[in-house]
Amino acid sequence: MPLTSTDTQLPPVAPEVLAEAVEQLSARLRKKLDAATEGCAALAERTADGGVVLGFGEDAVVTLRPGPTGAVTLAEQAVCTCLLAPRCLHRAAALGAAPLADVQPSADAVPPPPEPEGSTATSEPAAASVSVSVPEGEPEPRPEATLPDAQLHAAAALWQAAAEALAAGVTAGGAVVQAELLRAAHTARLAGLPRAEAAALRVVRGLRAARERRAAQRLGDLTAAFRELLRTAALLAAGSAAPALTGTSRRAYAPGGSLQVYGLCREPVLSATGYGGVVTHLLAPDGAGYSISDVRPGGLARARGAGSASVALGGAALDHAGLARGGLRITGATVSPEGRLGAGRGVQATPLRGTPWSEGPAAALFVRPAAEAVARALAEADVAEPALLGCDVTVVGAAGEDLLVREVRPGGPLIRLRPAHPHPELPHTENLRRLASYPGLYLRILGRPDLDRAATLRPLAVGPVPGAEHTLRLPEEWLGRADLGYDRLQGGHFPPRTACPAPEPAPIGPDPLTDSPLWRVRRLLETGVAGGRRAVAEAARGTEPLAAYGPLRRAGLTAAAELATALAAEADRRPRDVFGRLADSSAEAYARAWLAAAAYLAAAERSLVSASWT
Repeated sequence: MPLTSTDTQLPPVAPEVLAEAVEQLSARLRKKLDAATEGCAALAERTADGGVVLGFGEDAVVTLRPGPTGAVTLAEQAVCTCLLAPRCLHRAAALGAAPLADVQPSADAVPPPPEPEGSTATSEPAAASVSVSVPEGEPEPRPEATLPDAQLHAAAALWQAAAEALAAGVTAGGAVVQAELLRAAHTARLAGLPRAEAAALRVVRGLRAARERRAAQRLGDLTAAFRELLRTAALLAAGSAAPALTGTSRRAYAPGGSLQVYGLCREPVLSATGYGGVVTHLLAPDGAGYSISDVRPGGLARARGAGSASVALGGAALDHAGLARGGLRITGATVSPEGRLGAGRGVQATPLRGTPWSEGPAAALFVRPAAEAVARALAEADVAEPALLGCDVTVVGAAGEDLLVREVRPGGPLIRLRPAHPHPELPHTENLRRLASYPGLYLRILGRPDLDRAATLRPLAVGPVPGAEHTLRLPEEWLGRADLGYDRLQGGHFPPRTACPAPEPAPIGPDPLTDSPLWRVRRLLETGVAGGRRAVAEAARGTEPLAAYGPLRRAGLTAAAELATALAAEADRRPRDVFGRLADSSAEAYARAWLAAAAYLAAAERSLVSASWT
């Protein structure tokens, strides 16, 4: 039967399977691949055995038979009946139309080099096939350890593929360009560079979303993904063996011994690829953060229902709603590098009584000023996701779909609260609207700072401020907090409107990011991502450098002006060969100029974000 909108579309495809299929095509067929990929999903029909067939004609039928994981992970799981198979356009188009599968750690992966015990002499990494300079604003790799040859080769290949993709941009970054990135990402995976591989896959997914003009895709996100990929590949190809750069496998769990954790909150998870579920955040007595996730295919319905689903960990008789307000004593724990708790056979868990936010380890989250927590998150942004931030605030009022609050401390900043997930079927936005209707209300908030915006927090849960009169009045069984993605605040949870004191006037000043002349650099970088090298060159030809970047110099941002000018000049460079004929420009030189400007912009914007919290 034909696939409908309720199906999970085409089965996910492993990146290396798609890359191999595109590589097998002739040059003539590669030029037709993008056009052939469009509309493939409409040809798909599901078979009785769980496979999917796509009919391109009487003599060309592609069959995708996913494996036990639900993804096409082997070449033989995608077959075509045409005479050119498996080197045919139909098979490559069907695979290219399917979503990319999440990769699993490879048993053949090269482990990252051990951290050096002391300072040792190093030799130049001659195995790298290209010379990649470290971008401006990035630390030089410390000469303490050398990457194995396989990792140096993989990083160099990834840098070359990323540079070509950047030069192409969204406009020309079709299936062939994406396949080269996927092949380089798979090589990085086998070499034991999971962070580089993940960065490449984010770029490929971003290119796909941008070319398909999906509503949720932001050009700024794809620009950040390119910056992360190029930065990581450049540092690795230069020989940096820092563990934060090589990364660790996403699900590489290690023994954690005995743990005692207490629930903080839960948040729904809803991805664009059809996955849904819940993540419950936990805290140990020493302040270490942990989480238990339950994310599977199922979309919105799965995300909404998982909030009350049973916790699959060591036989604990708790659901996620109970765990968010309870605790666990765990023996034989397994923990991922990100703090995710695993459910291995030897894991045993016993429920514990929960503690309110005002007691136990959670109380420390609300003691430190928000500015200090954000400064630490910005300093660690390249190696870790921002930790949850807690603060006490007073409600100021609504600002569109957002909520303005002010931190309760002398000189506290005005903070913008944005929905952690804007989907209308989740209660985030509705809860923020209700809170905005009570100006002067005191709130205790737990959320995740948005490091790309000025003084912005995405709250996951709220509760009453201890000792405050005009604050929330939540049911006793909620243990002093409401999960904004699952619980719905009602009128009875608030004090009388007349009882709330009028908040102090809070005029909304200029946004330090959007009003800064740095937007000129940001626009140039995003122009390159959208239209490729040619778009940057054409944009630079239309204006004089002094007129385009004079405001940057007048604002004291001389380095920004020089980097933007150098990027425009490199984009417009037209070298000639020994016979005077125009030759292809170096994608790597252009990528280095783009990365230098992007690294500077990221550092400058982080400085502005940090200042907005003070």
